Amino acid sequence: EDFLTSIFKAMMKDALNSSHPVSSAVQSSEQIEEMFDALSYIKGASLLLMLKHYLTKDVFQAGIEVYLHDHNYGTAQSDDLWDIMNEITNGTLDVKKMMKTWIVHKGFPLVTVVRKGKIISVQQEKFLYRVEPENWTSDASYLWHIPLTYITNRCNFTHCTNAYLLDQKSGM
Repeated sequence: EDFLTSIFKAMMKDALNSSHPVSSAVQSSEQIEEMFDALSYIKGASLLLMLKHYLTKDVFQAGIEVYLHDHNYGTAQSDDLWDIMNEITNGTLDVKKMMKTWIVHKGFPLVTVVRKGKIISVQQEKFLYRVEPENWTSDASYLWHIPLTYITNRCNFTHCTNAYLLDQKSGM
């Protein structure tokens, strides 16, 4: 319950146009200190949970183990983790490309799902809680690679989860 409360507080901050990306280039030590706030940590944890759910627990765990082994007693960059996850998935998913859309954009998407008979369509746009005129910038070009999971009436959640990667503004 505490974790969910933290996530919702971070999402409220991230839904403001004054938010910042999880990862960005820095030029000074002050900028480094500004980057490592509650938003970065909570959003980062949420993104890793999203990735774990999408890849499955076993695949994610294997990737983390390789990453920790390869970089123990050393330094690493975010691309190092994504590269290892790409190796673990045998190139079936470009994890780096997917995760970059989440860590370099501030904010998060609002996904709208519309069902017309048997046809389901999905659409994404940047979610803004409140537009702040002094900090407003157009984010029309924002596009996330959103891993969506769903179930149908032919199966239950634990035995038959389907996955779809929404990597365009809309899809079916």
